[in-house]
Amino acid sequence: MAQKEIKTLRDFPAVEELLQSQKLSISIDGLPKQLATEIIREVIGDLKVQLKLNRRTISQAALIDALGTALAEWRHKEVRRVINATGILVHTNLGRSPLGKKLIEEISESIAGYNNLELNLTDGKRGGRGAACEKYLALLTGAESAAIVNNCAAALFIVLNTFAPRRKVLLSRGELVQIGGGFRIPDILKRSGAKLEEVGTTNITNMPDYAEAVDSTTALILKVHKSNFVQSGFIKEVPLAKLHALALKNKLFLVHDLGSGALLPTKKILGFDEPTALQSIRDGADIVCFSGDKMLGGVQAGLIVGKKELIDKIKLNPLFRTVRVDKIVICALERVFKSYLDGTHQEDIKLWQLLSVSEGDLYKRAKQVCKSLGNPEFISVEATKSFIGGGGLPEAALPSVGLVFSKEIDAERSLSIFRQLNPLIIGRIENDRLILDLKAVDEDELKILESSIRQVLPQLSI
Repeated sequence: MAQKEIKTLRDFPAVEELLQSQKLSISIDGLPKQLATEIIREVIGDLKVQLKLNRRTISQAALIDALGTALAEWRHKEVRRVINATGILVHTNLGRSPLGKKLIEEISESIAGYNNLELNLTDGKRGGRGAACEKYLALLTGAESAAIVNNCAAALFIVLNTFAPRRKVLLSRGELVQIGGGFRIPDILKRSGAKLEEVGTTNITNMPDYAEAVDSTTALILKVHKSNFVQSGFIKEVPLAKLHALALKNKLFLVHDLGSGALLPTKKILGFDEPTALQSIRDGADIVCFSGDKMLGGVQAGLIVGKKELIDKIKLNPLFRTVRVDKIVICALERVFKSYLDGTHQEDIKLWQLLSVSEGDLYKRAKQVCKSLGNPEFISVEATKSFIGGGGLPEAALPSVGLVFSKEIDAERSLSIFRQLNPLIIGRIENDRLILDLKAVDEDELKILESSIRQVLPQLSI
């Protein structure tokens, strides 16, 4: 590529020549050749259009820079390890609940090669998948039976599609929520074939609102945990236990979409109460559904628990096969559920390990990192607030500690620099200051965090 200036369309280097270029070798290395070829062609195509419109020469350096940027953008699309210094533990953009090395090691032996996913080892004949996993889940929630699908939206969809096609579903206007990714409860309900019947108002829904809406076309009452927002002030909603009485009287099904879905009481460790599936079953819900990768601390899944006859009908729905989970999810959930049953979840499940670290310990860790860095004058150790995330306890701020960069440091630029590292460091900006919150940073990640800060210190100096 001796040509220094690109003046005409013919002056552009050949794609194969660029693929072999030493200047692009680092950017191309590790990418499939087909993808790199496509990216190079697209960039050249765009530059050719610019050349025609502007009639200005394009330098060789500008071409290489454009190609390097485009190739790097695609590399960033691959799933990579991230150090979560945002202070949000169940961060949807960062994979929701973190998975511990112990869990991965335990399931690796079961998922490598073949396994007995649908083989009955007693008689050697074909069996149903996930029997043990479903039993553990039923035991944890006090339900008669359980089913597992690929996410909570799918769980709600398959429940509605099974029991309320072309029939009415009663739902409070105050619970017409939108969940992550733009999915709205009314849209899911509509796609399932059910008919939405809104009851009450945005802030006030009483028992008569439900009772007056019941008719011969009503199939079930749906109660939805509001998850990502909290109502306050002049508000009222009907408790699940009272809705159970109404459903029983009118021979309706009562379904509770718990969303985040904690399995155990959270008051002791978090200081706030999050509804549990066990309580929903005790309050009379016929079916409860919630997520597997939020406050449960497991992998993505939609967990459905309830009465056996209803769970059996859900599994007979032809659409159930389209939302079922694979061997990896089943193996992971088996271990997660067993940890809860054994009472070892705080030691075994990464999310609960992180939640169990005290503010004092976080402060000691932060001070040690600063000391190892030579106590830079523009980094301070300060008390911060962290959050569960993932729709759990949206107003429950948890005490945390962060490494806080002074306002003299360009927060946006610093955040971008940390985002280019390997592994990536993702922090947050608050009051024009970059904060690396330690609540979601595991102890064995502190050395990586320290090394990363040391690496970028020269670029961050005032």
